[in-house]
Amino acid sequence: MSSEHHEIKEIKLPNAILLPQVSELLSKGHTVTLRLKGFSMRPFLEDNRDKALLGKPVDIKENDAVLAEIHPKTFVLHRLIKIEGDDVTLRGDGNLRCEYCKLEDIKGKVIAFYRKGRGKADLTTGRKWKLYSKIWCSLYPVRRYLLAFYKRIWIPLLGTI
Repeated sequence: MSSEHHEIKEIKLPNAILLPQVSELLSKGHTVTLRLKGFSMRPFLEDNRDKALLGKPVDIKENDAVLAEIHPKTFVLHRLIKIEGDDVTLRGDGNLRCEYCKLEDIKGKVIAFYRKGRGKADLTTGRKWKLYSKIWCSLYPVRRYLLAFYKRIWIPLLGTI
């Protein structure tokens, strides 16, 4: 029995350099954990706080969270809203506008999220994520007001969820 301990090292690189490499690893069947950057998946996923565990984009369907290349070297982690043939519509949970790509531009599928520094992952196949997704997606018509409340009132008073 080996008592080797492997140190986990966190490296910060620009997305244009890192994400093509991540895409390559995912295409070979590896999983990758990324610290999230940006606010597009608010209110439940926060910039520089939460992490996503990504896998190969197999069996993708509507409402999945995916890593997609929407322009050369421009990647987003958004929810897949609609698939029509080879055309894909994406929207971040914290966004009001959609973005578009082709099915072949989906580079990874989120398997789980690590929130608030927890070591235990919230699986995207789990009841918690599915319930959250169903409720949040159904609120799209009033999402603008909920996000404004969250940003202007909730965060200043209580911090992030």
